[in-house]
Amino acid sequence: MPADAESLATRCQSLAAEIATADAALQEILDTYAPMLSDLLGVGTEVASQLLVTVGDNPDRLGNEAQFAALVGVAPIPASSGKTTRHRLSRGGDRNANHALYQVVLVRMASCQRTKDYVAKRTAEGKSKREILRSLKRDAAREIYRQITNPQAAPNNSDLRQMRTDLGCTTTTVARELGQWPSKISLLERGLLRNDTLAKHYRQWLTDQTPTDTTQ
Repeated sequence: MPADAESLATRCQSLAAEIATADAALQEILDTYAPMLSDLLGVGTEVASQLLVTVGDNPDRLGNEAQFAALVGVAPIPASSGKTTRHRLSRGGDRNANHALYQVVLVRMASCQRTKDYVAKRTAEGKSKREILRSLKRDAAREIYRQITNPQAAPNNSDLRQMRTDLGCTTTTVARELGQWPSKISLLERGLLRNDTLAKHYRQWLTDQTPTDTTQ
């Protein structure tokens, strides 16, 4: 391999490692301050991080759901003409947060059957793609606002820690087996993270490792 190509490959690997480290750090922050946000369909680490940054920079504009909608640029603006009643996309608000919502909607349009059905229905009614996107972004903003301001409490998963210690396993071992970060396993055990799917898989894995008493 030519020296230049080898240097470029090494640099790419280094950048990939840096990105992975940064994503892990961001996920830990999200697990602490908005544990349910990333569980929403289409809300990945980068999207959730951007939304929290926007919220943190504008605490005075988060008094209610309508203010949040205006903050992220999805508040409906009347644009009716004659007998036609329409609304247009807001051009105000935080554009980075608005783009984050756009990414959420794209994911849902591609992978969520409920969203696909909604798009088909509204298209049949004569709505434009822009109007449909506006409605979907508004709905996503409403859902995200509720999770940020009133997240569901994480269930009590203290039994997971007890089961793990009884087996003599460390969080590192569990994390490796489940493909997670040790910090995420720790947060789940302490009730600081809500991830029902992970908790179910974790509990099942622990159950599978528990020796069966065959004595009579």
